[in-house]
Amino acid sequence: MMQWMSTEKIGKADRVYGKETTMEDLYFTIAGCSHYFGSDFMEKGMKVKLEKEPDNEYDKEAIQVKIKGLGKIGYVANSPFTVKGESMSAGRLYDKIGDKAKGKVVFVVDGGVVCMIVDTGVDKNLNIIDSELQ
Repeated sequence: MMQWMSTEKIGKADRVYGKETTMEDLYFTIAGCSHYFGSDFMEKGMKVKLEKEPDNEYDKEAIQVKIKGLGKIGYVANSPFTVKGESMSAGRLYDKIGDKAKGKVVFVVDGGVVCMIVDTGVDKNLNIIDSELQ
């Protein structure tokens, strides 16, 4: 069941029922699952952790995806051939999250798992309005 929330614009931030946010919905696809545990066990609502991997020799914007108890299950897709639907590639997502972030599975589709960022890992205690005044 989808819940709808009203928002109002406040400078560069939105207020959603008293909670300020600057994050639009960020979706990503998990790629490379077949190299680890596959994706048959993945279900809607499962929690995943993202961790940037700047020392990756193949992709400087690599973001690995982990599940508690299993470890690495794949990477955030970074190719037009592996990104599903309106998901962001790792390159587009990289600067929008901290070194570690959290997500949850929203769709398990043929050939991929689409997730949504639920915690960017960016300091939530920043006062956006104060920073605009300086």
